[in-house]
Amino acid sequence: MTQVTKEQFGTIPQKGSVEKFILKSDDVVVEIISLGCIITALKTKDKRGQFDDIVLGFDNLEGYCFGNSRYFGAVVGRVANRIAKGKFSVDGKEYQLGINNGPNALHGGLEGFDKAIWTSQALPNGVSFSLTSPDGDQGYPGELRAQVTYELAGEVLTVQFTAEASRTTPINLTNHSYFNLAGHAAPDIYDHEVSIPAEAYLPVDDTMIPTGEVRPVQGSPFDLRSPVLIGQRLKDVPGPGFDHNFCVSSPGEPLAERPCARVYHPGSGRGLAVSTTMPGMQFYTANFLDGSVKGKAGVAYPKHGAFCLETQNWPNAVNQAHFPDALLRPGEKYHHKTSFRFFTA
Repeated sequence: MTQVTKEQFGTIPQKGSVEKFILKSDDVVVEIISLGCIITALKTKDKRGQFDDIVLGFDNLEGYCFGNSRYFGAVVGRVANRIAKGKFSVDGKEYQLGINNGPNALHGGLEGFDKAIWTSQALPNGVSFSLTSPDGDQGYPGELRAQVTYELAGEVLTVQFTAEASRTTPINLTNHSYFNLAGHAAPDIYDHEVSIPAEAYLPVDDTMIPTGEVRPVQGSPFDLRSPVLIGQRLKDVPGPGFDHNFCVSSPGEPLAERPCARVYHPGSGRGLAVSTTMPGMQFYTANFLDGSVKGKAGVAYPKHGAFCLETQNWPNAVNQAHFPDALLRPGEKYHHKTSFRFFTA
């Protein structure tokens, strides 16, 4: 049985009030606000039965309004991840988005879905958020009507994304929570074990845009099909760490929920198993945190202080014809489901 309660989290001038929903089962407590559908807290038990908050974030609304440049806990869109040079073409017309990540567009633009207050509705075991993004929002074509639903049942948090559009538009929604299974205040994730059952990944250029190659993981540091310690494997990964798409399924494969990641922290006994209907998952090891962001209880969040498992379409798919289709057309319905199962062992 899941308890659902609602309270006010604060008010943003010119935008409105922000609500917080608390979903509570015997195993998990999740706190979510209507600003950006942000997961602000997620508490699970360790092997001794003690709860701790395992996601990075802030204590108050001010932190999310002015300090959340790293998208802690947020739903990002209209297109998560990067679009090369912020450009794409649909039906013969080229569109230019705002540039907010080197030469590229990232996570929907300067005022993406993470910065919007969504309309909320409590459910028997969760909460549903809805948002209408107008035609031309951040440079994207067509009006988009999106909905995000969080439901908690026992040890499983399910997130479902749906959307419809008035004109053909790219779409790629995901949740951008930063996890540390030792607790949000733990200094790093080096002692976490990760496995990702993907046969291939996408190499990237120096601006983090996929090159277009779909490369087998076999024989590379990206072979995470068997559990490895994150700290040890980071020594072999070129660059500052993991920030790569792992190919959960191939273009043209039918949508079906598949396991895409398992992370375990031996010290606490906490584990996280993720499955998704999406063809990709961005595994990110918080390479761009540097200790300058002060989060809950004033904790400084350092490099490699967390990991993200962003289930989504392949990055820059709108500009790569051989990647999975990234376009939502009038009359179609976008649907994406991801399940997070929290366990102890």
